[in-house]
Amino acid sequence: MTHLSDKTQAIENALPHIDCVLIGINSEKTVGRCIESIQAADYPTKRLHIYYVDGGSSDASITIAKQYEGVITIALRPVHPTPGLGRNAGWKTGSSPLIQFLDSDTILDPGWFSSAIKAIRPEKIGAVQGLLSELYPERSFYNWIGNLEWNGLKGECESFGGNVIVKREALEMTGGYDEEMVGGEDPELSRRIIRAGWKVIQAGVPMAQHDLAMTRFKQYLRRSFRTGYAFAAVRKLERSAGSRFWQYEYRKIIIKGGGFSFSLLLAIPLMAVGAPAASITALALAALGTALLLNPRIFKVGQFMREQQLARKEARSYAWHCSLVVLPQLAGLLRYHIGSIFNQPLRNRPARIASEISVQTP
Repeated sequence: MTHLSDKTQAIENALPHIDCVLIGINSEKTVGRCIESIQAADYPTKRLHIYYVDGGSSDASITIAKQYEGVITIALRPVHPTPGLGRNAGWKTGSSPLIQFLDSDTILDPGWFSSAIKAIRPEKIGAVQGLLSELYPERSFYNWIGNLEWNGLKGECESFGGNVIVKREALEMTGGYDEEMVGGEDPELSRRIIRAGWKVIQAGVPMAQHDLAMTRFKQYLRRSFRTGYAFAAVRKLERSAGSRFWQYEYRKIIIKGGGFSFSLLLAIPLMAVGAPAASITALALAALGTALLLNPRIFKVGQFMREQQLARKEARSYAWHCSLVVLPQLAGLLRYHIGSIFNQPLRNRPARIASEISVQTP
């Protein structure tokens, strides 16, 4: 029995330490269960170190996090909070060779760490992500869409999202997250990690469940607007680096959203002229722009049925999303470029307290 215990202890001692960095703002409803999911993971507790980085909450998020034994809380009060500020504060406070980044609205899969350390062990692997599933996809159309779009194909990939395990060496080599970006900071960092010689891997195994909690159209529009802004911000950096990353997505927004909008701008004054030729031209322009916008809904329902394994009704719903989402994305893209011209970047709402960082250790 003693021999078996010693062997088990030796195996545990050979496992790498992991810093788990959670970020959140006003996350009192979710941060506790996120911490509990890490503590319940199938991995030696002594080799897990949990950091909750709060970006300026006005609720009980920090108080809740402090209730958990061993959790280190870092309270940020930045003038303009960003995810990059929180993630950098977390991983730079710790010292473990691996850092698991998590949003506080996620629940970690208990077997993730065992799979992740095997996948990230090779020397050239800098980051590994797993499958992310929506916790309540049935609660809204928007949650359901998120559940469809969280994951890419298994194997080497071009970027990672906000929930990922990264080698400290890769973060130190690249300097970590961009602390100014209000969206797209995860893909932007992953591109720099890849250019530094590392690989990013999708392990294809469960990593976490996510609680998007999106139930209102206004939330959907805001998120889509931010996505468009992120596409533009990251695309500018990637273009400067000679990369084609997100080039397709950027051009799709311009062609579909911009083409539709421009066709209407031309068609409306022509309709006002009242002449038959002008009216016919206006209708043709409007029809062309609408067909351009609704390409997925008109032509890709069958493709979505095959690729996403959806019933026809579900594929139609998803096709409507793919058709119309480019409009708020176009607004976000334009906001980025107009802001760049006038040096007025999009910023998150300022925290109530002046900039400061405080650390509460257990």
